[in-house]
Amino acid sequence: MKRNIAVSVFIFLLVGFLDAESLKAQSTTQWYETLPDAEEKKILKGFITKQQITNDTAFAWYAINRKYNKPNPEVVAVIKEKAYEFQLVFFIGTWCHDSQQILPKYFAALEAAEYPEHYMTIIACDRDKAGPANIQRPFKVVNVPTVLVMKDGKEVGRIVEFGNTGLVDQELAEIVKQL
Repeated sequence: MKRNIAVSVFIFLLVGFLDAESLKAQSTTQWYETLPDAEEKKILKGFITKQQITNDTAFAWYAINRKYNKPNPEVVAVIKEKAYEFQLVFFIGTWCHDSQQILPKYFAALEAAEYPEHYMTIIACDRDKAGPANIQRPFKVVNVPTVLVMKDGKEVGRIVEFGNTGLVDQELAEIVKQL
């Protein structure tokens, strides 16, 4: 009897795990779309991952711009110290030249600070700067890139495009210092 219960529990857990993996695989294909575009080879719209940008050869701009971005050690130290206290929401355009220049700078600092990727949400917008289901509206996002710094589900700061100084990584560190 005990063996039958153990086998039943094992099968139940295995089926649950397989269903969760299936849902996870489906979610990555259901949360974004690829849009046709006359000017660019590929535009993404929806919830995307960092790997979709960094690993896709259609986004060669990432590797080119990333090599010019050396993380500022002071910025890295601030982010690393508070890495588990905040979340980031990026509204970007894979077609947008500002996003293409700025995103590698953020990612360089975040990687150096060992910021947890699962604390990051990246929302790719179309050329009208609209995300899926117009998710940008409640956040009052009108320009890309816009980075929201969130704590406990509330916005505590934002950086729009090149920010106030053009040093977006330092502006991020200033917001994070206040947490």
